[in-house]
Formats: sequence, C-alpha cells, structure tokens
Amino acid sequence: MNILKLLDKLSDDKFFTTETSRLETLTNISSFGKKAVIAAVPFGLGALMTTPAKAETTDTTKNATFFKSALTDALQLALVLEYLENEYYALGLAASSLIPSADRVVFMQIAKHESAHVTFLKNTLTSLGVTPGAKPTFDFTANGSFSPFTDYNQFLVLAQAFEDTGVRAYKGQAGNVMSNKTVLQAALQIHSVEARHASQVRRMRANKGWIELADGGNMPSATNPVYAGEGNTNQAGFNTATAFGAAAGSAAYDEILIGSDAQAIASLFIV
Repeated sequence: MNILKLLDKLSDDKFFTTETSRLETLTNISSFGKKAVIAAVPFGLGALMTTPAKAETTDTTKNATFFKSALTDALQLALVLEYLENEYYALGLAASSLIPSADRVVFMQIAKHESAHVTFLKNTLTSLGVTPGAKPTFDFTANGSFSPFTDYNQFLVLAQAFEDTGVRAYKGQAGNVMSNKTVLQAALQIHSVEARHASQVRRMRANKGWIELADGGNMPSATNPVYAGEGNTNQAGFNTATAFGAAAGSAAYDEILIGSDAQAIASLFIV
C-alpha cells in the first residue's frame, strides 16, 4: 500500500490534501471563515449576524463570550502544536543527510500537511476576530536531552511523540469546539490526518500502528506524559479488558489529553 495515497486518499479533508490547488484551498478557507463567524455564536443567535441588531440579554452575551473563548482557546492550543510540528519537520528536512532517501518523501508529505494546518488555523482564528498566537521559539533538543537533527532514530522518536500528542490533544479539545460545527468538522479532519501521521511514524520505528496500554513502543522515559492514561480499559462503564484483554481493550480507544497536559508537553520544547 502506498503510504502517500493512504495519507491523502482515505479522508475527505480537502482543505489539507495535495490534490487541492492553492486557489481552491484559499477559496475553501475563505468560505469556511465566513461560516465560522456565524457558527461560532451559540445556537439561536446566528440569525442576529445577518439581520438588524436586536437586544441581547446579559445571560446570552455571557454565554456567547464563554463559548467563543473556549473555542478560540482550543484553536490557539492547536496552533501551538501545529507550529511545533511544522517547524520540526522543516528543520528535519533541511538537515543534511538526516532522513534516508526512502523515508524523505513521507516526511515531505507530512510536512506539507502540517504547514497547511498552520495556515488553516491562523485563518480560522482571524475569521473569528482573534489574533493568532505568534510562533514560539522552539528548542527541539529539550535543553540538551535530544539530538533529533543529527540522529535519525531520535528524530523518529520525537516525531512519534509529537504526532501522538497531537492526536490526543485534538480529541481532548473536541468538547470545546462543539459550539461551532464547521470548526468541529475541520478539527476532526485534522485529527484524522494526525492519526495517520502517527501510525506511519510508529511503523517506521518498527512499532505497531496503534498504542497498547500506556506503552509508546521503545520510547524514552521523557515521553511518558504523552502516553499517560492510555492504559485505560473502562469505556462507558464497561471494562473492555474483560471481553478483549487489556492490550486490545486499551488499543481500541485513544484517551484524551487535556489542554494543560498538552501545553506541558509542548512547553518542554519551547524556549
């Protein structure tokens, strides 16, 4: 199976695939932005943005502010994670003789996705009347703990950690973007792309394409926070380990990563 076709063909995320031209992408983002402005307002208030102004109650205004704040905070967190991945792959591809030629085409494709995600999130925040956060200054050595741009094995280790973090973080923020169905759909599409990235990188490290228990698969202890909680086998009051075994039961579900935990992981690589 061609991994490049897998990354692009098995989803409807036209915003983020290479088959969409630059003009089509900009048109999609522009259309999305117009919808997002209205969709960001809680149900029942969207009409107020296309009709003459009406009086709003104090409670309604507070609700609108709360939902928009939760939404934009989630998008800002996602943007930080996408900034991190985007710069990481750019530096990796720029590092001489780091990535073997057989793997290089895969990371070029992943890098294109991450760049598109950054652009998309920035345009979305702007369309919501919020200034996108500036790109942080990253230290991918984590203060000397890693050498990802001189050691390909370490490059793959951090690539896996970043992708697995992104998958769990996007899932963890789903509740915060549900007030905007357009953003929710796009976020879930990005989530699916990140999941395929994660699966491919894991396989490139000779791991399974999924996580079992809280084992990242030959990962250093510094990455333990990425996998903390993944051993959970209780879903909706049912212990999946009873029917399928602990490994299979835990592998059937990705656990969420709350915003503060995702921020803590990212902060390890921010100066």
